[in-house]
Amino acid sequence: MYRKILSFVKIGLNKQVPALGLGVFRIFLGLIIFQEVVFLYYFRHLIFDPIPFLDVASPSIHFFLILWGSNALFLTVGYHTRFAAVVNYFFWVIFTTFTPMWQDFDGGFDQFMIGSSFLLIFLPTERALSLDNLKLKLKFSGLGLRYHPPGTVSVLSYYLPLAISLGLLYFDSATHKLFAEHWRNGLGGWLPSTMPYYISAIDMTWMLNNEILQKFIGYSIIVFQFIFIFIFYFRPFRVPLMMMGAVFHSGIILSLNIYPFGFGMLIYYFLMVPFSWWRKLKESLQRKAPALTVFYDQQCPLCNRTRIIVEHFDVFKAIEFKGLQDHARQYPELNNISDDQLLEDLYALDQNNCLYAGIDTYIQILLKMKYTAFLGVMIRIPGIYHIGRQIYRRIADQRARLTCDENCLISTENNSQEECTFRNIYEHYAGTLEQRSRRIAKFLVVVIVLQLNSTIHYGIFYRLDNLGKENEVGQVLKQISNGILSLSHVFLGITPHALYLHDHLHGYNHILALTYKDSHGQERWLPFVNGEGRLIAPNWGRVQSMWANIAVTPNIEQKYLYKFIEKVTAFWGVKVGLNLQDAEFIIKMKEVEVPVHWQKDVRNRNLKQPWVDIGKVVWKEGSFHIEIADIDLETL
Repeated sequence: MYRKILSFVKIGLNKQVPALGLGVFRIFLGLIIFQEVVFLYYFRHLIFDPIPFLDVASPSIHFFLILWGSNALFLTVGYHTRFAAVVNYFFWVIFTTFTPMWQDFDGGFDQFMIGSSFLLIFLPTERALSLDNLKLKLKFSGLGLRYHPPGTVSVLSYYLPLAISLGLLYFDSATHKLFAEHWRNGLGGWLPSTMPYYISAIDMTWMLNNEILQKFIGYSIIVFQFIFIFIFYFRPFRVPLMMMGAVFHSGIILSLNIYPFGFGMLIYYFLMVPFSWWRKLKESLQRKAPALTVFYDQQCPLCNRTRIIVEHFDVFKAIEFKGLQDHARQYPELNNISDDQLLEDLYALDQNNCLYAGIDTYIQILLKMKYTAFLGVMIRIPGIYHIGRQIYRRIADQRARLTCDENCLISTENNSQEECTFRNIYEHYAGTLEQRSRRIAKFLVVVIVLQLNSTIHYGIFYRLDNLGKENEVGQVLKQISNGILSLSHVFLGITPHALYLHDHLHGYNHILALTYKDSHGQERWLPFVNGEGRLIAPNWGRVQSMWANIAVTPNIEQKYLYKFIEKVTAFWGVKVGLNLQDAEFIIKMKEVEVPVHWQKDVRNRNLKQPWVDIGKVVWKEGSFHIEIADIDLETL
């Protein structure tokens, strides 16, 4: 196996491909991380406080969340990309290890993001659509020298994330599905979509009531997950797999309320987009002719830097730069302007031959680049425009006094030498092609072994043990496997992907909700679980997992139920304006159906089931207690 992997790695390292898809992947992964940190910050009191707003967590958590969010933005725009990736990985590991974020509020998303964040450290995602590329252009370019950073990466930069984050995960998940009766019946996508706690607000009844379609989807998912890792790198299968995966995960986003996981998986399919598609997309977006021609002083270092910056952000190729020394007198509109005046300002001509100068040139640049048009409009506002013109005039007057002497040329030469030195240092530490191939191959072998440990342990042996086939040797192997899994779980995010299986949904016949009485004595639903039994926005993702996977389960444990009722009522009670010195909430329960065989209209029947009051939650002077009917919670 090792030799086959090594051969595969060598071939992959030798094949260079455009880095654009990798840059798009980094941008969207950074945005997902950012939105998740924003989510954590919004629910910081619910997640991190022992008792929301009453027994609060350390304020340092809020500070670190802000740092994490800022770092996610750096990662998104590609600024100090590798360092930002390391910091992001550090935050995921620390928060999932030392806070309740994983133990009580996870659902599998954190482990997926730990694995993705670890891979991101080593992927050259900064080679496309990044500020790091702009830094290199500015650093190594000079008068008469334009530096273009590498725009290609080895094809392994695409294959490895797909194999590890998708392929192994899918294979593990499919193995678990074989032990779930409703998945074996082809209803793995249908059953969770009928359960009120898991569904979104979009009514999918027209699909759910088509038995043949639902079974086709269910069996297709299992087959897709089993074969993905074996065929995704073959060209003929790439687009069909990409389309199927995009449809499956878009369906998760639209139909279920675990959208972070759905988006997290979906962005990996940017790595499967054929390179010719990216090229055609780029060509279709770029203009055939520039919308604005800007004239700049070729001997001015600041003007050259301006050109580099504008061209870096001009993704639609709307701006064309021409040197004053070579082209100015070819345009009649510039003939009436003296040479000294031309050197004092930045001039531009649009397609209608309208002439702009100074700050008006920058406004036109922003307008013509389209996606920056809002900034151009803002600068036009009276007051802002006049302040901007004064700032521009001060900078332009200083620039006009600058000349390029021998120091300019020496700096350019030094930049070129520094670039060579940097490349030599990188090659020294990165190693030869053979060394890099062996390192990557060994890493892949380790990851495969660790993933197989998880899959075989929890996907096969654990479930066979539940059938009564336990022995002493098996128990020893289980302990060893658990020890290995605990480390790979924390640092690589390798975890069993046994989501929405029969052992979780079987017997899930009752759900709970909470209401309160407003100042007029009218009963209202807490903005958590609504009258249909759905968890409403923004209580999705990890908050949904807390309530539907830990607090309320087929076999409810009183300590978890009471713990999270306390958290939810304290958090949302304060949010809706209740005083926890004297507040009362009503606990409601209703029956739901979770059949393992297809039935028509289960979703609507579950949503329309009536509620029954089974108890109340009383807050008195900041203290909490529950008065509940004589019901055996474990049998619910």
